[in-house]
Amino acid sequence: MIQSETLELLEWHRLCQHLATFAATKLGATAARHLKIPDSQTESEQLLEQTKEVYQLETRLTTGLSFEGIQDIGDSLERAERGGILTGDELLAIATTLAGVRNLRRVIDNQEDLPILTELVADLRTYPELEQEIHRCIDERAQVTDRASQKLGEIRTDLRRLRTQITQKLQNILQAKAGAVQEQLITQRSDRFVIPVKAPQKDAIPGIVHDTSTSGATLYVEPNSVVPLGNQLRQIIRREQAEEEAVRRLLTELVAAVKPDLERLLAIATTLDLATARSRYSYWLGANPPRFIDRKDNEIITLRNLRHPLLVWQQQHEQGQPVVPVDLLISPQIRVVTITGPNTGGKTVTLKTLGLAALMAKVGLFVPAREPVEIPWFDQVLADIGDEQSLQQSLSTFSGHIRRISRILEALGRGSREWGIGNGEEQNLEIPTPPLPPSSSVPHSPLPTPYSLVLLDEVGAGTDPVEGSALAIALLQYLANHAQLTIATTHFGELKALKYEDERFENASVEFDESTLSPTYRLLWGIPGRSNALTIALRLGLKPEVVEEAKTQVGQATDEVNQVIAGLEAQRRRQETKAAEAQSLLQQAERLYKEVSAKAASLEERESSLRASQEVAVQQAIAQAKSEIAQVIRRLQKGTPTAQEAQQATNALNQIGQQYQPATPAKPKAGFMPKVGDRLRVPKLGQVAEVITAPDEDGELSVRFGLMKMTVKLQDVESLDGQKPEPVVKPKPAPAAVTPPPQSVPEIRTSQNTIDLRGKRVADAEYILDKAISEATGPVWIIHGYGTGKLRQGVHAFLQQHSRVNNYEPAEQADGGTGVTIAHIN
Repeated sequence: MIQSETLELLEWHRLCQHLATFAATKLGATAARHLKIPDSQTESEQLLEQTKEVYQLETRLTTGLSFEGIQDIGDSLERAERGGILTGDELLAIATTLAGVRNLRRVIDNQEDLPILTELVADLRTYPELEQEIHRCIDERAQVTDRASQKLGEIRTDLRRLRTQITQKLQNILQAKAGAVQEQLITQRSDRFVIPVKAPQKDAIPGIVHDTSTSGATLYVEPNSVVPLGNQLRQIIRREQAEEEAVRRLLTELVAAVKPDLERLLAIATTLDLATARSRYSYWLGANPPRFIDRKDNEIITLRNLRHPLLVWQQQHEQGQPVVPVDLLISPQIRVVTITGPNTGGKTVTLKTLGLAALMAKVGLFVPAREPVEIPWFDQVLADIGDEQSLQQSLSTFSGHIRRISRILEALGRGSREWGIGNGEEQNLEIPTPPLPPSSSVPHSPLPTPYSLVLLDEVGAGTDPVEGSALAIALLQYLANHAQLTIATTHFGELKALKYEDERFENASVEFDESTLSPTYRLLWGIPGRSNALTIALRLGLKPEVVEEAKTQVGQATDEVNQVIAGLEAQRRRQETKAAEAQSLLQQAERLYKEVSAKAASLEERESSLRASQEVAVQQAIAQAKSEIAQVIRRLQKGTPTAQEAQQATNALNQIGQQYQPATPAKPKAGFMPKVGDRLRVPKLGQVAEVITAPDEDGELSVRFGLMKMTVKLQDVESLDGQKPEPVVKPKPAPAAVTPPPQSVPEIRTSQNTIDLRGKRVADAEYILDKAISEATGPVWIIHGYGTGKLRQGVHAFLQQHSRVNNYEPAEQADGGTGVTIAHIN
């Protein structure tokens, strides 16, 4: 009972109503309005994962998840199981629901990294054959189609033929008795075809009168000649209805046969819709996913910029006041927080905001607070809140408070028994209890506490202040021993001193702006609040002399305490101002750092782009040169080359070399000799380096650039102004015959080093390859073509194991691309 009272006090039903507006189906909206609160943390974490994955999925999709076609078919399934015959509308709703859920499953299966949703729809059966059968037998108007059965098709053919006969006969009568009819019209009355006849001339067209106009001037007559056909038509219509019912009965039996699967399908669709509603409501709130913490691991409750979700709704939809967020940072040893301050300062709203945040996290909703959101999983949320600001509740009396608090303590007792408190098992539980200060005289329970959140508004109020204060102190000490966290609001000054007697207690207060004589709704931690009752009374118009007299009655000691508290509040405001200035400077420094980093990255990217473009240009020039050289060689290969043609080819090659060879740089001035400490340039590396050791007799010296040290030759360096160093003169050894190194032969494709294997089997190709490779002195071009790829695979396998093949690679695009392989011979 206290749980339901707490939900009512926190206005949980209003939040559920807001959540229901984000549901896409009737079932989802109903589930949202009657939201079940989980009994275990595992279930809550499962719901949170569903919400996260739907949130992630909808950010990828352009239109979000679609629940089109999914309807509440629960009643229809029950009726089908009990033997009732479903209507065409009900059958059509089942078919569209199957299609809608199948589309949902398809969307989820096409996405990655959605393990919870994928598992949810993994074994889902959507019975496409049942959907197709329903659509075959039921059209878009929920009527049974002609193709539903052969017999029904024949009956409807007879109906159309008979209606044509009746219409034709009546049309003939209208033309023959034009003077007796009111208008040229054929209509129906009680499934009988009739024509409008003037009352005075009813004998002109003998027949059965089925209806009369309001004025009595017109009679709707079925002519005697049409009556037998009308009787026959009615009989065929009865047969049609019986056949339609037989078709719907058969479809209903198919539905009843798979009722359990369809009910599970409906439950999964509702679960998905509810998860989607939670995701969309969380997105609308600007909320963030919570993480459940364990205070036994010394984790802090972290709720920064926490906003009341109902006030956010009121601000957005009902033009309410802007919502002032609160910060709740509660250390693990704190069990009781007392919030003090003036009335209308936001104490009660703070209690409700925390209670709703705990419940939202339990049901899988994100919490409207800044990341990170870290909160314990409370097994119970219990509240005694007398909201004087609500017009829907009467003022709570002291007896009402006590009765509700008694129920809270009973619920805690039940939770304690479930946790093993007081049953002789305490010694086996390893839940540490925070130690008391040495000066504390408060009895401290060594027993573990269940994870319950207790919210008390104006604890001990409504009775004599002395007794009420004593009762409040005893109650909060009891809750410190038996509840995980208690938040209580109070005006009793004695409760503010509990913090200094027991480290499990903490003070907080709602801020009051004395310059405007109005609350700011901000929550201040560590500072007890002042009630400011006299200041507020003066602001509300109470005579100043009455207020002054009251100040004298309060006493000097109380006034001094208020002055101390005021000083603490002023000091806190100064610290907050300095912290804000420091935060602003930090943000400015971060912004400048990002700008400098972005410019550096841009310069690096530009340099890399230029380098890449230069490399591309060089590669293109090399490829062009190769192509032109190959053309010269092909001209030489045609026929028997003469000396004149060879000379022409030589001239052409020289022209190509002059065209593509980079220009020789101007010879720098000589005369430079590097010394230790000089800075010089290493052109090959594109670096400026510092000389560490002077050149030795071999012309080698050590240099350093950055963190790297290396040895370079004297001819590989130059001064910063471009001078080349003087060569080191060594004694000339005896001359010896020097064999000039062989000229490097360019890899040019000719008819002698090209093998065409197209159309050959792999075995034959290996024999030809082995012979060609054994005779080759340079690279071999192997033409194997594309085809099925088997010949290419066989060639590559043979080349890979051949001892003379260093490596192989596909030819350039101009030489055949991947249809040709170049084998390099050692």
